[in-house]
Amino acid sequence: MQWFMKIFRTTYLSLGSNQGDKLQNLQEAIYLIADNIGVISKISSVYKTAAWGFKSDQFYNICIEISTSLNPETLLLEIHKIETKLGRLAKSGSEYQSRPIDIDILFFEQEIIFSKDLIVPHKDLLNRKFVLIPLTEISPNFIHPIEKQRIETCLKNCSDTSEVEKTNEILNKPITISEKYNYIAIEGNIGAGKTTLTKMIADDFNAKKILERFADNPFLPKFYKDNERYAFPLEMSFLADRYQQLSDDIAQFDLFKNFIVSDYYIFKSLIFAQVTLQKDEYYLYRKMFDIMYKEIAKPDLYIYLYQNTPRLIENIKYRGRDFEQNIEPEYLNKIHEGYVRFIKTEKNLNTLIIDVSELNFVNNPEDYKTVIKQIQKGI
Repeated sequence: MQWFMKIFRTTYLSLGSNQGDKLQNLQEAIYLIADNIGVISKISSVYKTAAWGFKSDQFYNICIEISTSLNPETLLLEIHKIETKLGRLAKSGSEYQSRPIDIDILFFEQEIIFSKDLIVPHKDLLNRKFVLIPLTEISPNFIHPIEKQRIETCLKNCSDTSEVEKTNEILNKPITISEKYNYIAIEGNIGAGKTTLTKMIADDFNAKKILERFADNPFLPKFYKDNERYAFPLEMSFLADRYQQLSDDIAQFDLFKNFIVSDYYIFKSLIFAQVTLQKDEYYLYRKMFDIMYKEIAKPDLYIYLYQNTPRLIENIKYRGRDFEQNIEPEYLNKIHEGYVRFIKTEKNLNTLIIDVSELNFVNNPEDYKTVIKQIQKGI
C-alpha cells in the first residue's frame, strides 16, 4: 500500500437551524462535520436572527473554520449527507424553507469556483449580516478572494439592515486526538496492523510518525531460520536501534507537527526478549534494558491493538514477507501473553486496549472511525 501525504486546506462554513431543537441540531452537525469532513478549529458564538427571505421561526446561526483534506466537490457531498441525516428534506421549488439544518460553504481557502453545483465564495455572503457577523468573529482578517477586502470590512459595507442578536448559548468544539495527546504509541502482535494505523493517524492529524526500522535489521531473516543462534544479537540490535530512534525523534521539535505517533514502544523489546532468549541471555539483556528504559519518554497514551491469532496468521500471509511465513501460532500466542503481562504490571502507562479482530479499519471508513473514537475517548 502506497501512502501519500494529505493536503489540508482551510474552509469556512455557515450553519443555520430554525426547526426543532435548534441548538442540538447545530451541535449534532458540528460532531458530524468533525467525524466526516475535518478538524474544526473555530466556532463562532450562536446568533439569533429572523428568517431571511421568508416568514418562519427565528434561526440560530453560526460560522465555523475547519481544516479538511477533501476537495470542494467531495466536501459538498459530505455536507449534503449530514443535512439529510439531520432531517433536512430536498428543496421543493426555489423558495426558501424552514429546515432543521442548513450548511453552506462560504470560502475554500482563496479558491474561486463556478460550477453547476457549487459557487465559492458563496454568492449571497456579502448581503447577509447573519453570516458576516459570526464570520467576522472568528476570522476578521480573511480576505475575500473576489472583493479583495477583509471580512471585517465587508461587514461594515453590508447593506443588510436585519437584526442579528448574539445569544449566550454554548456549543462544544470536538477535541481531536492531536489536541488531547502529544505522543501516542501503538503496539500489537505481528500482523495486528499497528504500522498501518500509525500511518493513517499521522496522515489524518498531521502528526510526526515514528516507524520501527525492522526492515533494516540484518539479523531478522536469520532469526526466523535459526532462532537459538540469532535471538540474542537480534534482540540487542533491536533494543539499541529502538532506543536511539525514540531518543532522537521524540527529542527533535517539529515546528509544524507537535503531535507524535509511533508504531512501537521501547517495552516491546523486553516482551519479545522474554519469548526468544534463554534465561542467562535474558538476564544480561534485562540489565541493559532497564538502563535505557529510564531515559525514554513515556507516551500519553499506550494503545494495544488486539487481533486473534487466526486473523494475525491471515494478515501475515497477505502481506507476504518471506521471512514471516513460517511463524507458528504458538509463537504469536506467547507474544500476546507477554503483552498481557506487561499491561497488567506496568502501572505508569495510560493503556488502551482496542480489539480490531472484527474490524477492517484499512478498507472500511466506518471501522476506522470506530477506532479513532475509542482513541479520542481514551481510557
